[in-house]
Parts: sequence; structure tokens; C-alpha cells
Amino acid sequence: MLAVFDVEGVLVDGEFLPELAKLVRKEREVYEITLAGIRGEIKWEDGLRRRIELLKGLRYEDCRRVANSLPLMKGARELFRELRRLGFNTMAVSGGPSILVNRVKRELGLDHVLSNELMFKGGRLSGVEIRVTSNKVDALKEQIRKLGWGGKRIVAVVDGANDLKLFEIAALRIAFNAQPIVKERADIVVDEKDLTKLIPIFEDFTRGVVHY
Repeated sequence: MLAVFDVEGVLVDGEFLPELAKLVRKEREVYEITLAGIRGEIKWEDGLRRRIELLKGLRYEDCRRVANSLPLMKGARELFRELRRLGFNTMAVSGGPSILVNRVKRELGLDHVLSNELMFKGGRLSGVEIRVTSNKVDALKEQIRKLGWGGKRIVAVVDGANDLKLFEIAALRIAFNAQPIVKERADIVVDEKDLTKLIPIFEDFTRGVVHY
């Protein structure tokens, strides 16, 4: 069994780029680009590059400090202890940066993570290497095939419209404090910022209990 999670807004309570934008007083510009992507006015990948362009020059130390400052979602540690007990493999797939995602991997004991890579030159932010696109399944397919995970054994927990492709490979689709379009396509909706609310859902999944 495999549990797949988004990171920002699901495993951590916050968003990385908006916090970085505060350091250079460009919150509004970053927010407007984010909205344009949500509305489908621009490609998500183009929006990410444009947001990073606004943040170029930030020190690596500041980026790392922001990544370390975002709190884990309430109940995250408890949920992952239970997932290990239940025998789940765990994976996070994020459009966010490895500087954040790898920290979450260490703290929660995730088995696998996939993320994008911030680039630095002379200790200053210079760009981004996109490894996870708006179609997050593209980043997962090869690993899923290698490890032999079938759709009947995958649970996806997400919050954003750019995560919806993950629902296509999942047997159980969970919307966690999610956008309306995600809730519409989910089997289960959790609107409380507390990941322990997912524990009985995962326990039922291992027993073959159907929620939809």
C-alpha cells in the first residue's frame, strides 16, 4: 500500500514562496501570479518560473530559514507513526522545493519524495529546475512502475487543483482543507487542519472498508 501526499498545505501548515516573497516585499506580485495559475490563465510551470524570477537574489541562508520555519501540520507525526504501523509506504510529491520537502522527509520519516530544485549561484537564488510539473503523475509513473504499486493500493491526500491528476491513480481520494474543485472529485473531504482525522480512514482502507 502507498500513501501519497502533497506537502504545502497538507504536511506543512503554510506555503513556501509566499513566505519568501515577504522578505522582498513582493507578496502581491507572487500572489497574483499564483492566482493566474489557479485560474488557468498561465501554465503552472510558467507561473513558477515567474515567481522565482521575482525572488532572485535571495540568500540561500534565508531560503533555508524559511523552509525550516514552516510548521508541520497538526497531527502529522501521529499520522505517520500510524501509517508505518499499518504497513504503508509513504511518498510526498510537491511542486515546492527540495529544501523544504527533504526537511519534511527527515522529520516524518517518509519513504520517498519528489520535488523541484532551487538553484543558487554565489549563495544567491538564481533559478529553478522543474522536476515535478503540474501533472504530478508524470513524476510518479516511473517510480510506481519500478516498485510495483497498482492503483488499488494507492491513497492520495491533496489540497490543490494542480494535484488532481494524482486522484486518477488512486483507489481512495482524500481532499484535505482543499479547493472546491478538489472536494468535488474526492471520496472523502476533511476540512479540519488535523491529520489525525485521517487515521481511521487509513485503518478502514487496510481492512477493505469502502468510503464511496
